[in-house]
Amino acid sequence: MDNIEELEKKIGYTFKNKELIHHALSHSSYANEKKRPGGSNERLEFLGDSVLSIVVSDYLYKHLTSIAEGELTKLRASLVCEKSLHIFAKQIDLGKHLLLGKGEENTGGRERPSILADAFEAVIAAIYLDGGMEAARKHILRFIPKDLEHGCKKAFSDFKTVLQEVVQKNPEEKVEYVLIGEEGPDHNKRFVVEVMLNSQVIGKGKGRSKKEAEQLAAKEALELMGYEAQ
Repeated sequence: MDNIEELEKKIGYTFKNKELIHHALSHSSYANEKKRPGGSNERLEFLGDSVLSIVVSDYLYKHLTSIAEGELTKLRASLVCEKSLHIFAKQIDLGKHLLLGKGEENTGGRERPSILADAFEAVIAAIYLDGGMEAARKHILRFIPKDLEHGCKKAFSDFKTVLQEVVQKNPEEKVEYVLIGEEGPDHNKRFVVEVMLNSQVIGKGKGRSKKEAEQLAAKEALELMGYEAQ
């Protein structure tokens, strides 16, 4: 249980039911190998995803009062995506505490972003079940940047990143940028790019460089999806 106590100190929460945090740290490879009665942390991950979403939504709604709904949606997506959860998990060195099967252990599972992100959500669920919503809220808000309002406008100008964060909530979906043409003389050339989602065109952009054209294609895609791209 030393492993559990060390993690409790890092997250600032002591579990009444230690089995919950043990369950949250149990990857499917470990659960299958050990034939763990309670199974892996996947069901906790499911619950933790919902708790995380409501806490972040509530925080953004109450603290960013001048931000429109579309921008709030994009900001929430950027905070709950795998990339962010991976960063949060590393801040508490969660990988060190994971319970992995031998195969996963030997192939770098402790550093794998998807495993760390899933475990981070499972820990949220464990705290929620053990101590209630306020305990979970307190834990989650430790990881939310305090200068969100200052930085969000700048972040939204990177339309490719925003589009990727919106789409990656569905892992099976793939975004691709395709250069479909060039226009004008060499000294004043325009590049035309289409952005595709699972081989379907969802936006088109024209710019002085391929990068600019890709950003404008992503901007159009976001607008067509109902987001306010500024």
